[in-house]
Formats: sequence, C-alpha cells, structure tokens
Amino acid sequence: MSLSLIIFITILILPSISCCSKTIHGNNQTSCCIVNPFLENQNSSIIKDHILELANDVDTVDWIKKIRREIHEYPELAFEEIKTSSVIRHELEKMSIGYRWPVAKTGVVAVVGSGLPPFVALRADMDALPIQGTVILIFQPAEERGEGAKQMIKEGVLENVEAIFGLHLVLSSDSGVVASRPGEFLAGCGCFKAVIQGKGGHAAIPQESIDPILAVSASIISLQHLVSREADPLDTPVVSVAMVDGGTQFNVIPDSVSIAAVVDLEGIEHPTVCPTVNDERIYEHVIKISKMIVGEHNIEINPPTMGSEDFAFYLEKIPGTFAFLGMRNEKASIVHSPHSPYYTVDEDVLSTGSALHAAFAYTYLLNASNACSSY
Repeated sequence: MSLSLIIFITILILPSISCCSKTIHGNNQTSCCIVNPFLENQNSSIIKDHILELANDVDTVDWIKKIRREIHEYPELAFEEIKTSSVIRHELEKMSIGYRWPVAKTGVVAVVGSGLPPFVALRADMDALPIQGTVILIFQPAEERGEGAKQMIKEGVLENVEAIFGLHLVLSSDSGVVASRPGEFLAGCGCFKAVIQGKGGHAAIPQESIDPILAVSASIISLQHLVSREADPLDTPVVSVAMVDGGTQFNVIPDSVSIAAVVDLEGIEHPTVCPTVNDERIYEHVIKISKMIVGEHNIEINPPTMGSEDFAFYLEKIPGTFAFLGMRNEKASIVHSPHSPYYTVDEDVLSTGSALHAAFAYTYLLNASNACSSY
C-alpha cells in the first residue's frame, strides 16, 4: 500500500514546486521557488486541509485503489519485482516524471522538483513478503463410514501440520452464512448391529413360530427408553434405529431379523467417531477471515449439533476448527436434506467455500511468517 501512496504523493507535491530564475551576484541561477501560498505561509491548518482535500478526491481515491490492486494482483519476491517495477514506471511516465531504472536490479528512483538542494526522500518497498510455509490439501475418503480420517492420520498426513480447517455445506443456514462455535461443536457417534433369532413359520399359524419381527418391534421401542429413562435429562443422547432387515414374503414369519442403529452422545467414552471440539484460537482466526470474505452480518454462532464428523479425529491431534457454510435458498427450492431425493446444492456458494479455504491457509501462513520475521 505504501507504494501506491508514494505514487499519489507525486501528484500532491508536483504542483507545489516550480522553478524560477533569479540573479545572484550578477549570475543567473535556477532555484526552487515555493509558489503555493499555503506552503509559504507555513499554516499547518491550511496544509492539512489542502492535503486532505487532494487525498479524498474521488478520482484520486479510485486511482490509488486501482494501482494498489494492480500491484497486489502479481505479488513478487525480492529482486523479482519485474511487473511491479513496470507499473511504477508506467505511472511515472504518464505524469511526465523522470526516473532512473534499473537501480539494484529492479528498483526505480524518480525525481520531482528542480534538482537543487535541499533534498528529501520518500521510500516504499515493493517486494512481497515470502510466505514460508506449506499447505497440505487432504482429499479424504470414507467420511460417511467414520473411518477415513483415522486411516489418513495413520498414514502420516498430519506430519508437521500445525493447524487444520474443514467446511461442510448445510441447509440450516442461508446461503453464504458461516456458522460454527468454539469448543464442543458436534457430538460423538457410536453404532451397533443386532440379530434377533426366532423360529420361522407360516403367518397363519404364529403359535408354532417364535416371531422375531414382534421382538424387534418391541426392542426398537424399548431402546428409546435409554434416552427418556436411563440418560441424564441434561445430556443430549440420540438413539436412532435406521435399518431393519427381515423377511422376504408377506405370509412367512422369518427365522431372524437384524437391526442397525446409531447412537449420538456428547462426551461418549468409546465412540466410533469422537466429538468435534474446535480449538478456540483457530476458531477466532476462522471467524476473522470469514468476516473478511462474507461480511460480519453473515456470521452465526451455531448451537451444539448432534450430528458427527470424523474431522474430529484431526482435532484430537492438532488445533483446528470445523465450520458450516449455509446454502439454504428458498427461492431456488434448495431446502431439502442431503438424504432426500430432491436434494440439490446451491452452487453459487461453492466459490465462497473456496475463498474461505484459501483465506484461512494464506492468512495463517502469513501470520506465522510475520511472527518469525524481524523488522
């Protein structure tokens, strides 16, 4: 930014300095004459007002922004500032300001005024800060089975990694909203499968059979008593039997029936997937960059959620944060859950997700580089 400001300063001081001729001891000499009365009078209030007037001029502000963006579009490292130097020289030429180039390989030195004493210098560095760091992109399989993260960790993907960030699209928030929370975020998850063995027979003669379907039906209802009568009411367990498999004919009692269920518990001791607990420091960093990308009005504190994510296994190893990115869009009928046949994605938020990932990695490495750099 200092570079574009110094280019602006040339506009500010250029009309304030002119050259005139005067005779000293019979010799004609050229010297610098102050022609702007606000400088001649040394009135600080007038100087301030004049500078601010020029600085806040709409055209000047737009021009400074344009130059800054053009410079930062192609960040260049030390002694590699080819495009940056070209931009500077182009702007100087447009203002008919002479310059010397190359100086120190890629540097530019310009002169405004008469070329006579006294001299004052303004300096702007134009090289980008080299970000010392590496971004690890983890493309993980088997999240739905809760096994992918553990296997990735086992094979060393977190080696030397200091922080991690993950994102999940949700319909619980409007499109473009980032929702998360520090500390406990998602529940731990366990599951079980049970086979109830009976004795098969004809449906018209049930007394000669042991009906496993009836037993399974009673078991499914009884399992809910674990939540209502066995668990602490202040806890938040969920037991859902989501699969029942038994019987192939409408008039035949099967020999056996199997069921499968998922159990979501906060603080579960031996989960299939452990609870997702966000690191508070990384959470604050995520919220900071999220405000930069989506705006403060699109940030939400998400309540603790009973779903689970095997991203939690990464968070057991290193500091990190998991967040939701909303994509609910009622105008586009994007309101159906991921397990609905009508489910679809608001593709307009995908670029926001990409920006959040990139901003997290870039700013984290930048902050780490600054912490290690000396001024």
